[in-house]
Amino acid sequence: MRRTIDGFVFIFLLLHTIFLWSKEPGNGTKFDEFPLAFQDSLEWADYFYNIRRYQRAIPLYKKNLDTVKEEKAKILKKLALSEAAIEHPTQSVSYIHEFLQLEFKPSFLLHEGFDPIRTTDEFRRVSERVTPRINTWSLLYFFVALIGFYVMGMLLVNKKIDKNARILIAFFVSIHSLFILNISINRSNYLFELPHSYLMSTWSSFLYGPLLFLYFQRVSIKHRLIWKDLWHLLPTLILVAYLIPEVYAFTGEEKINLMLTRLQNGVSPEDSGKLVLIVSLKAISLAVYAYFINRLLKRNKEKGRLASKNRLWQNNIYYIHVAYVITYIVYGISISAGNPYPILYHIPIVMMATMVLYVGYAATNVQPNVLSATYTLTNGLFPKKYLKSGLTDSLSLELKENLTQLFEKEKLYRRNDINLDLVAKKLNTTRHNASQIINEHFEKSFHEYINVYRIKEAKELLESGKVLNIIDIAYEVGYNNKVTFNKAFKKETALTPTEYLGKLQKKKGPSLSEIGHY
Repeated sequence: MRRTIDGFVFIFLLLHTIFLWSKEPGNGTKFDEFPLAFQDSLEWADYFYNIRRYQRAIPLYKKNLDTVKEEKAKILKKLALSEAAIEHPTQSVSYIHEFLQLEFKPSFLLHEGFDPIRTTDEFRRVSERVTPRINTWSLLYFFVALIGFYVMGMLLVNKKIDKNARILIAFFVSIHSLFILNISINRSNYLFELPHSYLMSTWSSFLYGPLLFLYFQRVSIKHRLIWKDLWHLLPTLILVAYLIPEVYAFTGEEKINLMLTRLQNGVSPEDSGKLVLIVSLKAISLAVYAYFINRLLKRNKEKGRLASKNRLWQNNIYYIHVAYVITYIVYGISISAGNPYPILYHIPIVMMATMVLYVGYAATNVQPNVLSATYTLTNGLFPKKYLKSGLTDSLSLELKENLTQLFEKEKLYRRNDINLDLVAKKLNTTRHNASQIINEHFEKSFHEYINVYRIKEAKELLESGKVLNIIDIAYEVGYNNKVTFNKAFKKETALTPTEYLGKLQKKKGPSLSEIGHY
């Protein structure tokens, strides 16, 4: 009995197989004659796809897209390739986006099936944004960011720098470095490979100005951080509170889908939905704090703070920051106008990189005490002239006092043959040490230092009303000729000696002989 049943099953399967074979397309039976269940099968879609009848395959794939969910990724790939084969880039790219949101595999875009649409704007837009690629800008920014984080570490562990000052400047450098690293990741299209880097530096958008301002306050007036200073952090706290539920709390997969959706809508995936608003508010914050810092620096100069200490360092940092502020505002205007030129994108980042490298240079190659306002920069943007000098602090102060006595008591500047060798001889030191004393303690060159004393005495002689003409005064204070005297006098007072004398006479009013004429 069992053998009889097995025989019937075998015969039934054999007949069913012959029937199906006779009904396959190409064996004399029309596709439309099949039952509907067979017509809509995924197998038939694959069959038409394999024989390159894409017009017949596409509707079948669409019908199976929602019914065969376990095959959805495969169906989306076939749909994207089928639309590409018949040169429908918009439809193909749409299916590419759906596939990438389901399975993020950008290598799929390298499939030769996309060759018919590879040069189209629609395909290039998605391919160039999701396929990782290293370029010169991304590599350069990556190395600058690494340098910045190294500098941050060096600052934090350096006990020679004032504690509060090093924390503020280290944090300032770190947010610059984080932003530059974020840009490097964006430019190399690794944003999708590292989804948690999405907007990873945006939270610090309103910190650049406050940190620099508080740092300048610390090194200028030894300002202690108090609870009141937390008001500077309020915009940052509001921004973070907004970004956590909107971005930072998302999973990696959710961030990828968010970026792909933005890309599908024609927006750069790394941009925030409120990009124009954030850029505008950041530009305002930078401008406001640049104004506050400028006021602080002017007040320092007026009150003689850091006269022989750290003014040049502060000015250099401020100028770089202002350059960044201006270029960022220009970039913000271009973003608002909807016409962001690539060069306007890179210039602010270059300014940030300059800031990181300059702070790093000063911290590691000049003297770390410059960051605490206890060292004088005297030789331009990157000073290094006296780093290896053997002049001790006590000897330096002693030579400074002796130099002041030579010029104020003995009036050595009156000698028309004065030179640096003569001054060094009088101080019983070397020419190099004499130059260092003048540069570091008075922030002037040798000739500028002499002219200060000469012009000061010349002004006193003009104000005294003694019967001396201009050339006599020039010879009296140490000049060899009137031309050199006039040039030096105008540089110091913005007036020639004759103009200065006329101004004095106007202040004094007319003489008795002049009154008699009225």
